[in-house]
Amino acid sequence: MQKARSDSQQYEILLRNDIPLIDVRAPVEFVQGAMPAALNLPLMSDDERAAVGTCYKQRGQQAAIELGHSLVNGEVRADRLQSWIAQARQNPEGYLCCARGGMRSHIVQQWLREAGVDYPLVEGGYKALRNYALQAIDSHAKWPMVMVSGNTGCGKTILIRSLPTGVDLEGLARHRGSSFGRTIVEQPSQASFENNLAVTLLKKSHGAPVTWVIEDEGRMIGSRHIPESFRENMARAPIVVIEDPFDVRLDRLKTEYFQQMSAAFLSVSDEETAWKNYAEYLHHGLFAIRRRLGMERFQQFTIVLDKALEFQRKTGSCDGHLAWLAPLLEEYYDPMYRYQLSKKADNIVFRGDYGQVESWLRDKTSQAN
Repeated sequence: MQKARSDSQQYEILLRNDIPLIDVRAPVEFVQGAMPAALNLPLMSDDERAAVGTCYKQRGQQAAIELGHSLVNGEVRADRLQSWIAQARQNPEGYLCCARGGMRSHIVQQWLREAGVDYPLVEGGYKALRNYALQAIDSHAKWPMVMVSGNTGCGKTILIRSLPTGVDLEGLARHRGSSFGRTIVEQPSQASFENNLAVTLLKKSHGAPVTWVIEDEGRMIGSRHIPESFRENMARAPIVVIEDPFDVRLDRLKTEYFQQMSAAFLSVSDEETAWKNYAEYLHHGLFAIRRRLGMERFQQFTIVLDKALEFQRKTGSCDGHLAWLAPLLEEYYDPMYRYQLSKKADNIVFRGDYGQVESWLRDKTSQAN
């Protein structure tokens, strides 16, 4: 038998150290919001949970408990128990977690104990961890920030990821922020996005105030919104602007949006499906801004895009896409960024190319941190 460990209320330690969690909530609850280090091994399926909930409302707690035990019994119970045991043995430092640290995690804990595995639980469950995460965001959002701005393709995300206190909001949201920003992975739920942000802030700060480096974002990243306390400080933060040559930006975008994205689609499905999804991704991005482009220009770009896709599939070269990407930057994205940045001109404290901005930020954050 494992050495007994106490149940825990040490939420910061659990989150900062990525302590594995066996989350025994139903799948529908887990999808709505979960912690980064959690694995969903539910006590009840969605249908079972719904049935128990209905029973509770109609006949009371005891009847609901009895129904739950009858639904999770025999081979069903044995199979789920084996999954919990395997996970507990693989991660002996982990904890059990349910919605509020109540009946479900205690039941699983008892069943594990009867099987010879003493495994602790998170007191207060997911709700307590979630509350702590939200408080962490609010408190860490008060610390100094520097915003990184610049035209599309200037390497803002690459730079932020390279800095010790850089917070990659787009990476956490699984979206690059523009009309072409979606990735092959679905965005997390709003709650999971916030939980991931909180854990990132805890890990990067180590309990002491730092200067965050963050990309200049709008309120939304795809369909996820930046927490208001974080957004408020971003609006007041000093701004550094990367000003790289147009051809350098084009080369970065060719790599990110065409080479890497086509490879990503090919890595998860057969060739025919991958090319269909890749084409749909690019068409969707262009379609999203059709009104701002004007329908005539949108149709012109669409024709060039289709030719570029055909050329890329035949030859493997992404160069054909530059025929629509370059004018798209010149006519749409660059003017839009210049306009948005003009409204924040008073906050700009430094301008330079990628290397100059990187040096400035490393010097600034090392002094502050």
